[in-house]
Amino acid sequence: MTLSNRLIKYADLKPCTNAFIDTRSPGSDKKENFTLIGPGVAENPDQHIHISIPHGFNIGGARQPAGCLNSKHSHLTEEFFVVHQGTWAFTSGANADDGRVILTEGDIISIPMDIFRGFENVGEDIGYLHAVLGGDDPGRVLWAPAVFDLAKEYGLVLLEDGSLVDTTLGENIPEGKNAMPVTSDEQIAEHRVVNSKELESIVQRTDTFEWSKNNCLAQFEGVEEVALVGAESVAEDLPASKLNWSHKFVVRGLKLSEKAKVNDHIRYEEEVIFVHQGEVNIHVDGEKVILGKGDTFTTPIGSTRSFTQKGKEDCILYITRRHDQPQAPKFI
Repeated sequence: MTLSNRLIKYADLKPCTNAFIDTRSPGSDKKENFTLIGPGVAENPDQHIHISIPHGFNIGGARQPAGCLNSKHSHLTEEFFVVHQGTWAFTSGANADDGRVILTEGDIISIPMDIFRGFENVGEDIGYLHAVLGGDDPGRVLWAPAVFDLAKEYGLVLLEDGSLVDTTLGENIPEGKNAMPVTSDEQIAEHRVVNSKELESIVQRTDTFEWSKNNCLAQFEGVEEVALVGAESVAEDLPASKLNWSHKFVVRGLKLSEKAKVNDHIRYEEEVIFVHQGEVNIHVDGEKVILGKGDTFTTPIGSTRSFTQKGKEDCILYITRRHDQPQAPKFI
């Protein structure tokens, strides 16, 4: 795979507007879902997958206009979000009435498996979320009961195999297949009741990031690094993050000021770079790719790479790596 095929430009994202059972529900019918890396959890087989290489985690995105919401659901793996654009409300509970927090650009939240969640763009403009789901196969979405009722009203039926039947197009449930049972009270009871204060405990806001200038990648002039997801990493000389339980992946923040550079080094696990702010040149084994705001790049394992900031604005990267304890980089 060439480097250009590992780069996903924000302008080139291919959305799916009917990826899930709530695609016609009022308030949810304007959302765009993106599957950047891995199969994701979409219920529409036509969802475009930009990069299918297994990483040990999935990268996705959600772009929604003001007032658009993602219905209440839960996942079988950890779900982590970066608010890249807009102002978002995250709610907890099968009826979205247990807890609520508001996040703005750059803030992060990591939602464990046993919590029903929904999210809504409560700002005035288009909003975009960068998302990480744990595992090569993150499984299927478990929807709150009300989602099934609305879907049926608007002609959609979710099957047990995770696919959708659209009755408005004359489709019927195929022979030998069954509709997904509506989520039961027993299944709901397996989820935690999480209030607003407890939701805040799985949020980290940009003004609380503890940037370091003296460790691992931050040993270079004008470079700062912060642990955002994961336990203490002795190998990388990084303390535990606030979101420090096992995710099977870690997330780091990297800030490069004007003309800052991280010298050539090698990594031994998957590394996905998402540009939240600014621009960066990435050199990989002698080739160069240029990333701007909203772009995503996955670096080949074992390759030699370096990062150089472009432009006047600080560059802020959110970087996801496989495993709870990635190896230390080897500098060349």
